[in-house]
Amino acid sequence: MSDDLDEMIEKYRGEDGKLTCASAFKVASKLKTTAMEVGTRAKENEVRISACDLGQFGKQPLGVFKEEVFSDLEDICDEQQRVYCKDARELAQKSNLKSVRTAIKEGGLDVKYCELGCFSEKKGTRLYIKTKTWMENQNADLLFGKGKTEILEYINEFGSIAKAAEKLGMSYKKAWSHIQILQNNLDDVLVETHKGAGEQGGTTLTPMAHEYIAKYKQLQEEIETFANERFHALFLKDRKKKSKQRKTDG
Repeated sequence: MSDDLDEMIEKYRGEDGKLTCASAFKVASKLKTTAMEVGTRAKENEVRISACDLGQFGKQPLGVFKEEVFSDLEDICDEQQRVYCKDARELAQKSNLKSVRTAIKEGGLDVKYCELGCFSEKKGTRLYIKTKTWMENQNADLLFGKGKTEILEYINEFGSIAKAAEKLGMSYKKAWSHIQILQNNLDDVLVETHKGAGEQGGTTLTPMAHEYIAKYKQLQEEIETFANERFHALFLKDRKKKSKQRKTDG
């Protein structure tokens, strides 16, 4: 994944050597990874992110201020009139990023926790829910989860079970045991080992393994999105209403 990510970042860099916010999200979408991973890798490669889609840095054109967009933003902002980057981008699906950017800038709102990590510690303490999802059988035996996903991903990256095990700080025997448990319980072949030297040798993932990885990541992301939406609705909505009421009463 890291090599593919480096290649895509290089491909989408502008003539100024920077990677625009829009291009960074495009890279994340094409590689089916997170925006944060793209932003982190860009930073490691000393590639700057430019032209924030929400107008926090760079010069992005503004449009016509729309009261309905601003009203939607007010509904999801906190008591300090700040909105999460992710929430603002999701709201943009109802209209477009230009309308949301305009409403934020002209409405005096602020954005926090850039999904690319450009200002992840900006103002205040972030509250969010983290979940851990795994697959079990009827005997409560762990079949598939984050750890086993990492093993498969590193095998795919290095073309070697031994190198994947080393990366994860475990023995070859333990790594191979994880793979066998997966294959036996899922009744699918997930890795194929080819004897020989050079490009013909090594270990590769089967299409089914790639499918399991993709579906697990999608499931985990959807569960966390739902969990955070419910968390905000249950724990933060009333606090925000009370804060706005205090401002009105004052």
